[in-house]
Amino acid sequence: MSLKQLIHNCKKQDIKAQEQLYRLYANKLFAVCLKYSSNYQQAEDNLQDGFMTIFEKIKQYQDKGSFEGWMKRIMINTTLQKYRKQTVFEIFSEENLKEPALEIDEDTVPMDYLLEIIQELPDRYRQVFNLYALDGFSHKEIAEMLQITTGTSKSNLARARMILKERIEANQVTKAVSSL
Repeated sequence: MSLKQLIHNCKKQDIKAQEQLYRLYANKLFAVCLKYSSNYQQAEDNLQDGFMTIFEKIKQYQDKGSFEGWMKRIMINTTLQKYRKQTVFEIFSEENLKEPALEIDEDTVPMDYLLEIIQELPDRYRQVFNLYALDGFSHKEIAEMLQITTGTSKSNLARARMILKERIEANQVTKAVSSL
């Protein structure tokens, strides 16, 4: 069955089509949920909630643009919606804000370590970092999604980068000392 037909059947609330759509995209969308969730269990919950929203709103999809992109946006919004009410953003003065250069040498910083330390960032820093650095959203878009100011988005990104830079540098120092 083509994707277009699958979407059409899901719009008719065909349970078998919904199951097939879930099986087709669950792994990719779980990775999105994991980026924005505090832990694995929470990511699983967010995936389920996101698919419920997809099935509720699928009639709104007009076959314009990427269907996968449309679902990804729903997953991100579903996950972030849970944080809007419960977490306070840390706000820095924009005048004193300096974004640290975060250059990563893939030969010295393994990707699995980088993903691990990103996942360990405080929730709001991780969310802003992922939205900006990994998913390419602007600070204005992030501010709208998270219901914050663009300055808060910028400050949270700067703080996330600072933490990541410190962790990477500390890890490199540890490696250098242990090799002596």
